Amino acid sequence: MAQAVRRAEILGFDPLANAFRADPYARYRELDAVGPLVRTPVGLWVTTRYELCEQVLRDPGFGHEPTYSVVWRDSPMRRHTFLTMDPPDHTRLRRLVSKAFTARLVERLRPRVEELVAELIAEIPENEPVDLIAALAYPLPVILISELLGVPPEDRDLFKGWSNALARGLDPDFLLPLRDLTRRDQAREEFVEYFRELAARRRAEPRDDLLSALVAVRDGGEALSEEELLATCVLLLVAGHETTVNLIGNGSLALLRNPDQLAWFRDHPEESAAAVEELLRYDPPVHLALRGALEDRDVGGTTVKKGEMVALVLGAANRDPSVFRDPDRLDLTRFAGAARSGAARHLVFGHGIHYCLGAPLARLEGQVALRRLFEHEVSLAETPLTYRDNLVLRGLSALPAAVGKKRWPSS
Repeated sequence: MAQAVRRAEILGFDPLANAFRADPYARYRELDAVGPLVRTPVGLWVTTRYELCEQVLRDPGFGHEPTYSVVWRDSPMRRHTFLTMDPPDHTRLRRLVSKAFTARLVERLRPRVEELVAELIAEIPENEPVDLIAALAYPLPVILISELLGVPPEDRDLFKGWSNALARGLDPDFLLPLRDLTRRDQAREEFVEYFRELAARRRAEPRDDLLSALVAVRDGGEALSEEELLATCVLLLVAGHETTVNLIGNGSLALLRNPDQLAWFRDHPEESAAAVEELLRYDPPVHLALRGALEDRDVGGTTVKKGEMVALVLGAANRDPSVFRDPDRLDLTRFAGAARSGAARHLVFGHGIHYCLGAPLARLEGQVALRRLFEHEVSLAETPLTYRDNLVLRGLSALPAAVGKKRWPSS
């Protein structure tokens, strides 16, 4: 109980409470009713409002300077990834990685994504109990990111343990028991050593994969340092894999719980991109971001002083009624057709200079996986659902279901 009180004092809510994990949006609404920017007993600012989240995300006066994030987390490896860097280091590193991880590369992956999804669905026994996370949502992105980085198929199972530990480690240190902190640090060390060796092989014998491109990337004489390269590989594993697992899992559950929207989805396969945008907004794979004030800043009429932290509750911002009409309702037409141009953009992938570099790949995987899965009859098992313990990332531990015959045509 003391730990629960402590967590609530820091964040304004207890993210490990069973009721919160089942439905965080109810608690977000309670927090929102207190005010647009709430200060918790330990001095952390928290906002659930879209306008303020967007403002902080695009404001260069907020950043990731480690000096200000002691309450959250810090490690030497985090300082080498552009996810937690501020300009000018962020600008340089992101520019280098962007030269290797291009939109052209992602679009080139579309046939392989279609092939993988078809193979995974074909392996699901017809009308028998199955966990859709284990059968589809997990293996799709892990196989794809492994192939992208040039990881041999026999080594993919190593990723599962590392990824789980590193994803859990994205949460603030105060939420993590010592065993999880230890597992996170050990997983990072093992992952880094694995890719240190693999990168050395790619330097000697380059291949047509992303790791070889990262090893070779140059921009005006600049290149990734060894530590930056390895930290980027860690980032690609966690951000490029875990968020996609949650997108497919959360999206499948939302469709199964909303039969009218599932029917629309099946009738409009050409709108799968728009449907995925709404699924991302409705129950996003990423719920929280943190920024530190690099100088005194005004946020919604309140002064956030240099060094103070602001927790941005993106899961709540994406259901802000001042931005999204009827926000607690799943509406796959929200971003479809003519509505697309006037719809507010969700904040799942961030905003501003830290906008997620891997967003196009996550979208592609989500669109293909959900469209192909729901060409079949799919029924949700009458089993209590459990969510993983993560706060930053929100996703199911398992999604028990049954997959029947294919009834809807491909498009």
